[in-house]
Amino acid sequence: MQYELKTQVIEAQRQTFTAVAKRYGDKPASRYLEGIIDVQPKENFHYRPTWDPTREIYDDTFSVFRLTDPYSFLDPRQYYYAPYVTARAGHHEAFATSLGYIEDRGLLERLPEGWKRVLAELVIPLRHLESGGQLILCGMARFGFGGTITQAAAYSAFDRVGNAQVLSRVGIALGGGTADLLADAKEHWLEDAGLQALRKLTEETIVESDWGIALLQLDAVDQLLYDLLDRHLDDEAVVAGASAYSLISQHMSSWFGDNRKWIDALYATWRADPQLGETNARLLQEHGQAAADKALEAVTPFAVAVDELIGVGALDCITTKAAEVRSAHAGVQA
Repeated sequence: MQYELKTQVIEAQRQTFTAVAKRYGDKPASRYLEGIIDVQPKENFHYRPTWDPTREIYDDTFSVFRLTDPYSFLDPRQYYYAPYVTARAGHHEAFATSLGYIEDRGLLERLPEGWKRVLAELVIPLRHLESGGQLILCGMARFGFGGTITQAAAYSAFDRVGNAQVLSRVGIALGGGTADLLADAKEHWLEDAGLQALRKLTEETIVESDWGIALLQLDAVDQLLYDLLDRHLDDEAVVAGASAYSLISQHMSSWFGDNRKWIDALYATWRADPQLGETNARLLQEHGQAAADKALEAVTPFAVAVDELIGVGALDCITTKAAEVRSAHAGVQA
């Protein structure tokens, strides 16, 4: 008896999950959409939080920034676990390659003294700022409403741990392979005048109860610091014989550019909401400009300390950037 093998095609009854099909039609969807759309619990909660019985455990009123449909926001990077881990693994492997190059050629030891002190006394202590950023974004991931929003916040929180590790590795390399310089960096963070306003604002933002306002504050500080450290100082390092600094800063700058994508998309979605957009735009202007002012006040002593060590116009840099942040939240060009 002979048997003939035939290929049999079984048509799928549905192309995607019901929640995704309701929004985008019954057609194949990306894994990002299938893994995140409408996963936010909305009903059948067993109890209200004892620490705030006026709200549900998951409630969209934990921030003044609200969306008619929380899933109108999508992370433009389309990150879910696999592509996120792949992207960050590549980022950290590239940094490890750069750091190996720096160590093999002794470039940290060749840094001009002022630049070496900027790294040791001002930049590496920011690993504690990154840890504070992790806590702020974990709060957003917990109290935010809408899976696409809380997922983006959670991945950004993981990123802050990675940033702290990058700075720690630089500190160990600068310290000759020991952790002594990291212990010194902690003392700088706790004691140095140039860092105290920044530390105070970080701690105040950690305990901010409104996750949207906390995000605005963290983002304002980030924009000033990353523009100063990873654009302005990078440019100055090229002409000052501080190539090691430039090689390190390129990786932080790359991360910052990627992280901005979801934050800018969230701001745009808040403004574009068909029912709440006008209110959100007004709140963005009010709280965003206040965040820019607080960030400038906190980062100013830091910039002054940078200028005292290497004199690169750091104060002018952050003042200009703060004006840009204010204008952006007002919805106009700086």
